[in-house]
This record gives sequence, C-alpha cells and structure tokens, in this order.
Amino acid sequence: MNTKIFCDIADLSSIKKFNKFKIVKGFTTNPSLMRKAGAKDYKLYSKQILKICKNRPVSLEVFADDQKSMIDQGKKINSWGKNVYVKVPVVNSENNFTGKVIKELNNSNIKLNITAVYTAKQTEKILKVINKKTKVIISIFAGRAGDTGKDPVPEFAKRYLIPCWPSRVKNPSAAVITAAFMLGSGKI
Repeated sequence: MNTKIFCDIADLSSIKKFNKFKIVKGFTTNPSLMRKAGAKDYKLYSKQILKICKNRPVSLEVFADDQKSMIDQGKKINSWGKNVYVKVPVVNSENNFTGKVIKELNNSNIKLNITAVYTAKQTEKILKVINKKTKVIISIFAGRAGDTGKDPVPEFAKRYLIPCWPSRVKNPSAAVITAAFMLGSGKI
C-alpha cells in the first residue's frame, strides 16, 4: 500500500509553505477551516488556494445540507479548476445518506472526495452508486472513530473492502488521521 500525505488546512501561508514539499501530494479543506483562516467569500478563497496549488489535487467541500443544493454547489465548485475534487459528506446533518449527490456528480465525471465515512457499511453504499471510472477518494475517519474508544480496524478488516483496486492512505493532519481509498482511473 502506498501512503500519500494530504494537508488538511486552509491558512494560505501554511498552504504556500506545505505546497513546496514533495511529500505533500495534495490538500483538503472545509468551510469551517476556511472561516477560521479568515475567509469571507468561499469561492474567492477557494480560488486563492487553487492558484497556489496548481499541480496538486485540492478537495473543496460543499456546505449545503439538502441534496439538490449539494449537487448544484458540487457542479459550481468543480468548475473552479481541473485539480478540484468536490468534497461531499457521506451523510447530511440529518444522517441521510447522500447517495443521490454522489451518484449524480460521479456520473457527471466530477472527481469526488467522499468524507466523514465511519463504517464499512457506508463504504459499501458508496461503492454501489459510483461508476468506478471517475476518480473518487473515500475518506475513512479511522482516527476520529479511534478517538471515541472504538478500534476502527476490525470494522473495515472484517469486510475486506476492495481487494482488487489500488488503495491509498491519506494523513491530512496530526489531529485527524484519515485513511482513504482512491478509486477509479489514474492517480492523484
């Protein structure tokens, strides 16, 4: 298994700093991190990040909660750059699976980072709705599950998720270790 390091940050000076390191393969962020970093306009701030990270993947998250708005936002975010991965939570705030969003964006050839995945069952649901041709990262929040006192390894090991597809591990920060499976054609 190859390991790839993705920085989970939004501060522009930190992004500039870490973008110089070859070990960093990409960046991921979210609206909360951007707000903490001083962003006032999500689109403008995202484009500043993309300007810094021209040759590396950048995951930018939708912030809507209903599926139609998530799809609309995902399509807009995707249009901001060729290196964009649209970040979609596996469930919304009401714990409803976002399969419709994932399927529609994936079938529109939009690269995705499906985030906040805690269970093998969620991963299996994702695998049923993606086309496996368009690049998809499934971000498994093993570190956060471990923080609750539950060992996340048996949850995924018992199902042996995807034995025939290349897997990647993504460690975006020291605070949250996120294992990710990258599916689809090519490499990020």
